[in-house]
Amino acid sequence: MSTTSQFTERDVSEFFDQTTQTYLSFWDSEGVLHTGYFADADDTDYPAAADRTSDILATEAGIDASSTVLDVGCGCGNFLLRLAGRTGCRGEGLDLSIERVRFAQGKLTERGDGLPVAFRHGSATAMPYDDGSFTHMVSQDALFLVPDKARSHAEMFRVLTPGGTLAVTDFLQPVAEIGEAARRHVYDRVRWSSGYSLDGYREALTAAGFEVTVARSLDSHIRQTYRVLGETARQRAAGSDDEAARRWILGFAASCDEIQAAIDRGEFGWGMFVARKPA
Repeated sequence: MSTTSQFTERDVSEFFDQTTQTYLSFWDSEGVLHTGYFADADDTDYPAAADRTSDILATEAGIDASSTVLDVGCGCGNFLLRLAGRTGCRGEGLDLSIERVRFAQGKLTERGDGLPVAFRHGSATAMPYDDGSFTHMVSQDALFLVPDKARSHAEMFRVLTPGGTLAVTDFLQPVAEIGEAARRHVYDRVRWSSGYSLDGYREALTAAGFEVTVARSLDSHIRQTYRVLGETARQRAAGSDDEAARRWILGFAASCDEIQAAIDRGEFGWGMFVARKPA
């Protein structure tokens, strides 16, 4: 067994800056989606499952047209754009990767429908906002990458209004020590330093001052996400005449296999958390 490696915020930002265009070119030109919430065990519609995750999280958070929302680790902006389009909320997306922020800004401009949102480059550990700036804070599969998680929790607490709501999905590290394969293929692959178990995550949010109302394991959905993505990748590779694209896609498929194995060994998980800042 081994512990996870230690990465800095710079390591994380450089990794996502360097890989964004490759991902967009070879896999999904519409932007990076997040882990899916599937209807049942036979569901293979990953884009619909990813949208379902977003919609469930928005419902759990109680986001509506009166909300001002900060999406922490917004990536390519899909979640915040969907939120604003469906609920009429206002908001900002904050991300450590300048390349993903640029993509999100471009996508917002292309829409041309005047959604009241913006995207900004910045860190979850030093948010460029005044105290109490947002009624809601959301994040999908991003906070696990923050090396100083206690600092990011303190910043989220500070930036929320009293009585505000935090709603996140995030990757979990269910055990303190993980095997070499999981470290190499799951954690080091995305510059992930360390994480929490489901109970550990709830305790960390409580320590930051939040009142946690939902702490739910979603492990079956994350396993299905990578099973579906792996199968899709192999189908795409078989039909690709571009050798560079084919190699990248097959490498992605192999990663999906390793991730499923790590989930089966109890070394990788996924959860949803909803918490409130006391009024």
